Amino acid sequence: MLGSEGILKERKRLQNARPGLRLNSVVKDTLFIFFGIFAAAFGLESFLLPNRFIDGGATGISLLISEITQVPLAILIIFVNIPFLFMAYKTIGKQFAVKALLAILGLAMVLALIDFPEITQDKLLVAVFGGFFLGAGIGMSIRGGSVLDGTEVLAIYLSKKLGVKIGDVIIIINVFIFLAASYLLSIEAALYSMLTYLAASKTLDFVVDGIEEYTGVTIISPESEEIRLMVSEKMGRGLTIYKASGGYGKHGERNEYDVIYTVITRLEIRKLTVELEKIDPKAFVVMSRINDTRGGMIKKRSFE
Repeated sequence: MLGSEGILKERKRLQNARPGLRLNSVVKDTLFIFFGIFAAAFGLESFLLPNRFIDGGATGISLLISEITQVPLAILIIFVNIPFLFMAYKTIGKQFAVKALLAILGLAMVLALIDFPEITQDKLLVAVFGGFFLGAGIGMSIRGGSVLDGTEVLAIYLSKKLGVKIGDVIIIINVFIFLAASYLLSIEAALYSMLTYLAASKTLDFVVDGIEEYTGVTIISPESEEIRLMVSEKMGRGLTIYKASGGYGKHGERNEYDVIYTVITRLEIRKLTVELEKIDPKAFVVMSRINDTRGGMIKKRSFE
């Protein structure tokens, strides 16, 4: 078996030998973010804005301020997300923060330059389909390794500082947003906006394959040592290695191998998938939903 330096050199050689794989990944991420921007902009301009509905998170804050002050939403989308982008840079990493900034600037540009037609004034349809397109847009941006709404970044930051669950932080933030909407707009508008948020969150979960805040990943591969180095050194994750044996075929042939288990956040799944594809495209991977974790290295997030 290769030593650590030899493995890293071999890995670089394989990466250089497969430039098409990296280009393919960049193209996929770009397309996800591109279509995500247009889906979110369509949901905002064709459904939510004309009917004075809002959503949760940073987008909801921007919509609420826009309704009160008449400041263009394109400008508010940028300024409201600036603190979240700074947190992303400090908590998650430079690469993720840059991609998020470009995605948010792209959304603001589309909102400012493209006029989408109003589709309907039926409040129920506006709440459901406005939330659907907005959630789909945010979900596709996550699939591309970015975000269009900085609320999750804030939740990750507070989770790291205060040791609370990410989901609980998001709920608390949205409770304050909808309470403000009920006071500044109307109770009816706040109730429909809550329906919009539910539609958006469910659509987002569907687009990103239903992944939860944390995901447990079990990896079985002949390249377990190289995968171990990738998880611990490049992704900065703690891991557990199990000694296991498996049997297959008519005679129950037994093989000894190492099983790697680690826990990652929802925004890291794309990166892990890409890295595994570089090392062993045939690796057997099992992912399971985890409600929350405590201790270990899970709080040391690095999305670069």
